[in-house]
Amino acid sequence: MRIDIITLFPDIALAPLSESIIQRARQNGLVDIHAHPLRDWATGKHRKTDEYLCGGGQGMLLMPGPLFAAVEDLKRDDTRVILMTPQGAPFQQSDAQRLSTSTHLMILCGHYEGVDHRVIDALVDEEISIGDYVLTNGAIAAAVITDAIVRLIPGALGDARSPVDESFTNPNMLEAPAYTKPNEFRGMHVPEVLLSGDHGKIEAWKKDQALKRTQKNRPDLLDR
Repeated sequence: MRIDIITLFPDIALAPLSESIIQRARQNGLVDIHAHPLRDWATGKHRKTDEYLCGGGQGMLLMPGPLFAAVEDLKRDDTRVILMTPQGAPFQQSDAQRLSTSTHLMILCGHYEGVDHRVIDALVDEEISIGDYVLTNGAIAAAVITDAIVRLIPGALGDARSPVDESFTNPNMLEAPAYTKPNEFRGMHVPEVLLSGDHGKIEAWKKDQALKRTQKNRPDLLDR
C-alpha cells in the first residue's frame, strides 16, 4: 500500500507515523507513506495556498489550484482520494478495515476554514471526520486514520490475532477489562476467574464485563 498525505504541515503528519508499529510496517515494506507540502504545487512569488471566502465570512479557505495540481500529479488508476474535514462522515473501525485493503490512498488535509468546494466535487471520493470537534489542521487527523488503517495490514502487528480481539472489532461493544502480573498490586487483585484456567467461565466473564463497560462509557453503541 502507498499513502500520500497532502498538507501544509508534513512534519506533523509524519511524526506519529515514524515510531513503533507503523514505522516497523514502513521498514518492512508493508506500506509506503509520504507527506507532501501543499506549497510544492502553489504558484506565484509567495506560493500562496489560501484565499478569502467568496460571499464573505471569517477566515481563509484553501484554494483549488494547488490541490488540483497535487492530486493530478500523484493520482494513479487505483487511487482513492480522502479529504479530512469536520464535515465528513465519522470514521469507524469498519472504515479502517475497508481502507486497509486499498493499494493507494491520497489524503487531503483541510486547513483554515477548509477547502474550496470544487475540490470536493471534482476530486474527492470520500470526506472523513475523526470526531465532532475542530483541530488546528487536518494533518493530525490524517495521521490518526493512517495509523488505524496501517495497523490492519496483514503482518503489521506481528500477531495475526491482535486486530481480532479488540475494541470496535464488534462495532457495538467495547473490550472487556484486561489485567497482567502481578496478581496483586497495591491491594487491588486480578479477578479470580482470569486465574482459574476455565476458558468457558473466562469468556462469559469477558462478555459480561464488556457489556457493563459499554453501558458505562458508550451507551450509544448499544442503542444501535
